[in-house]
Amino acid sequence: MKRIAVMPGDGIGVEVTREALRVLEALKLDVATQHYDWGADRYLKTGVAVPAGGLEELARFDAILFGAVGDPRIAGGEHAREILLGMRFGLDLYINLRPVHLIDERLTPLKGRGPAQIDFTVFRENTEGLYVGMGGNFKRGTTDEIAINEDFNSRKGVDRILRAAFEHTRHKVRRPDGRKRLCMTDKANALEYAHGLWRRAFAAMQKDYPDVEAQVLYVDVCAMEMVRAPERFDVIVTSNMFGDILTDLGAAIAGGLGLAASANIHPGQVSLFEPVHGSAPDIVGKGLANPLGSILTLALLLDHVGEPAAAARVERAVKGAVLAGQVTRDLGGSLATSACTDAVIARLADGDAAA
Repeated sequence: MKRIAVMPGDGIGVEVTREALRVLEALKLDVATQHYDWGADRYLKTGVAVPAGGLEELARFDAILFGAVGDPRIAGGEHAREILLGMRFGLDLYINLRPVHLIDERLTPLKGRGPAQIDFTVFRENTEGLYVGMGGNFKRGTTDEIAINEDFNSRKGVDRILRAAFEHTRHKVRRPDGRKRLCMTDKANALEYAHGLWRRAFAAMQKDYPDVEAQVLYVDVCAMEMVRAPERFDVIVTSNMFGDILTDLGAAIAGGLGLAASANIHPGQVSLFEPVHGSAPDIVGKGLANPLGSILTLALLLDHVGEPAAAARVERAVKGAVLAGQVTRDLGGSLATSACTDAVIARLADGDAAA
């Protein structure tokens, strides 16, 4: 039996996680779930975002299904940082994986592009870079203030995210022409030391993967090419900050944040799976939240815990619902949140997940 920790969090995270669990129940798999109330309500009552021993308890699960964090009652967002970044860093979830797969050409803002052209995966380093919080302020609040954030990159951290991306490219990319393409993107022309390390590590590692077509692009060029010619990418690997930016661009060209799923992975250990749309407090309780990002996140989770057939069923069911226009308003449909999930579950029940 697989054990899944469920953490709905705040805002629409609660709503979309509930819908993903409905899909999980419909699959009738041998899984057990346990709920955790980490979020704004608990933080406001107790002043504690991550309880003592919480990460050690989560480490005993096979995976974590997460909703979203963020609440206007906590203006600084400190509980959100403590929970989400706490899990990423505390559980050493160094791979942030974001699929960029267009389902229906009607959903992309790119003219003349369809599912065959927008189909790649981004590997974002998830535990280093500018997000580690190294730095500070000097003479804060004065006209002489100096603010510094340091871009932390270790050879170990760079090597392991590059290795994960190379392995994924070698074993997971399936193209009709047999090509397997990996692009590493950086800003080594400006960040000489930090991204010079990435360049050297990438050049050394690509010798181990002669079957992979490896290339390097500056991040500004990569962003431009994602819009101009997304078909040139199979896998992109990059640093924490650049990955954060590029994956939101990827979501935009693949139909929007409502369809965007992500995984925060440490191979062989508990990993965290979350949709990336945020808590969206302005639409809570209105039936407007798009559940498909959370449902596709569930598919990533299922594949990770050894249920690839179930994951594929979920992906086909979502694709069928999208192509049929059985979607929420953000995707041009008219269905409420739960009705959109009903359309997905109906395809699972009928065995008609492809159309």
